[in-house]
Amino acid sequence: MATISALIHRHPTLQTVIEKPFAIMGIVNVTPDSFFDGGSYFSIDLAVEHALALAAQGADVIDIGGQSTRPGASPVSAAEERERIAPVVEELSKKTGVIISVDTFHAAVAEKALDAGAHWINDVSSGRFDRDMPFLIAEKRCPVILMHGRKTPRTMQSGPYYGNVVAEVKRELEERIEAFKKAGVSDENIIIDPGIGFAKRPQDNLALLSHCKELVALGFPVCLGTSRKSFIGHITGEAAIDRLEGSLASIAPAFEEGVKIFRVHDVKATKSFLDVLFAIKVHA
Repeated sequence: MATISALIHRHPTLQTVIEKPFAIMGIVNVTPDSFFDGGSYFSIDLAVEHALALAAQGADVIDIGGQSTRPGASPVSAAEERERIAPVVEELSKKTGVIISVDTFHAAVAEKALDAGAHWINDVSSGRFDRDMPFLIAEKRCPVILMHGRKTPRTMQSGPYYGNVVAEVKRELEERIEAFKKAGVSDENIIIDPGIGFAKRPQDNLALLSHCKELVALGFPVCLGTSRKSFIGHITGEAAIDRLEGSLASIAPAFEEGVKIFRVHDVKATKSFLDVLFAIKVHA
């Protein structure tokens, strides 16, 4: 299992995540079709400007994505994704020292992004879609987020089913962890994500959120992405634009159970929310 001292020693870019009570990952979608802000930052200048604004609001990590992975999304070629992401990473790395993560499941895109100045890779497929990804991460010795999912973004919400979602997600994440370790990736470079909204029914998402401690117990930093997702609308009846309050409520139990990284659209509101939760916790 990963240890805090090993994480700090081996990879300075993970130090913020471990030393602080929480870390916020701000989302920058360089896409025309993401479910919440698709098209809003679909240019180099707009994407960089938005990323810098999120960093100023308190984001510890900026997560740049070049294709939508929302349910039903159409795939984008690695070449097109690379052309969307690499210039943004290169420009952003010149203007800020914030950790840059790239959301991709293409090893070729990940390699180009890392060469352009990215620090982490966020792979929603955990290497299922590109068998070269584990070997690239091992070669580059960079942190990687391994997210749980099944099928593809286009098909993942077609009849998802679990007998025991917590046990199954935990087991399948362990399988992906082992695949990366076999390729030569160190424990110290692995972050895990339960994949809220990815091949999950509303009740599956709620079960995972209420049992985050079982994932934390695996010994790796846990990243959680619930921001404005449809399961919140399933509860509140609200559209994505109105799901901020529900998004904040969804991360509270995860924070209490030791989740470290929160991937969000609303950095300022999330930081204030977690700052207050932490202040109450330390004075309990």
